[in-house]
Amino acid sequence: METAFRITEIRSGASFACQDAQSVLQAMERQRQRCVPVGCRSGGCGLCKVQVLSGEFACGPMSARHAPAAGRARGEVLACRLFPRSDLTILRPLPAPA
Repeated sequence: METAFRITEIRSGASFACQDAQSVLQAMERQRQRCVPVGCRSGGCGLCKVQVLSGEFACGPMSARHAPAAGRARGEVLACRLFPRSDLTILRPLPAPA
């Protein structure tokens, strides 16, 4: 039986449920939330990068270019490869200035 966790994105205030076998990005899209940008959905583009501020999680394979080891140690991961193991609080970074 899958367990549902609550995902809260601080910048937008959005909150949605996510199953433990579902990526945060999949859950967000299925519930028509728009708090994290969407790109390739396969861990390669880096567009859906977030920082996990609290909670336990696991990650699938991600581009080392967009989610380097030092960043992952700070909780900076790609939402398309982020799987909750508890309720999560995440933060979407501000876009870089043009």
